[in-house]
Amino acid sequence: MKNIALILLFSMISYSSFSQQQDNKKAQAILDKVTAKTKSYKSIRMDFIYKMENKSANINESKEGTIILKGNKFRLEIAEQLVISDGETVWTYIADAEEVQINSVEEDDESINLNNILTSYSENYKSKFIKSTVENGVNVKIIDLVPTEGKSYFKIRLVINEAKAQILKSTIYDKNGSTYTYEISKFIANPVVSEKDFTFNASDYPDVEIVDMR
Repeated sequence: MKNIALILLFSMISYSSFSQQQDNKKAQAILDKVTAKTKSYKSIRMDFIYKMENKSANINESKEGTIILKGNKFRLEIAEQLVISDGETVWTYIADAEEVQINSVEEDDESINLNNILTSYSENYKSKFIKSTVENGVNVKIIDLVPTEGKSYFKIRLVINEAKAQILKSTIYDKNGSTYTYEISKFIANPVVSEKDFTFNASDYPDVEIVDMR
């Protein structure tokens, strides 16, 4: 950089800043569509594949899961675990241990979930449009979200089907070198759900040990 003429250096910086502003506006427009579309659904069901990788630690894990969302309520099934929340209480059932842990819902600055990202990205993240590409025969847009405040992760990369205004994949990049990827394999809008789906019924698990941590 030191060998570049000042006028060329100034031109490069100016162009870069303008491009970044344009990219941010483009990213925000896409995310606004995704947010509006997501909020229009009464409920959502997603089948997904979760991957955790850390090359330096030689870790490469993959698990399949299903989540049902309705407002601030959810039902998550993954790897012999069932996590249910009615918006106030969280039940975590661990099949191998025949145990259910009960906790109150708490706001956690390090927590990441779809609703938090979609409703707070403009306040808590800087968005940047990366590129348009094709993945698995689908035209997608790739957007990075960088947290404005210190987190244990330094960015979230979203792969978005712009035509359907749906997130297909999200990857969280942790500062310790790990990546956590959630790839949606099936998306169902407005599935029929019951309030019973968002509460844990201990009678369905007669041998379960209840650990109330509230």
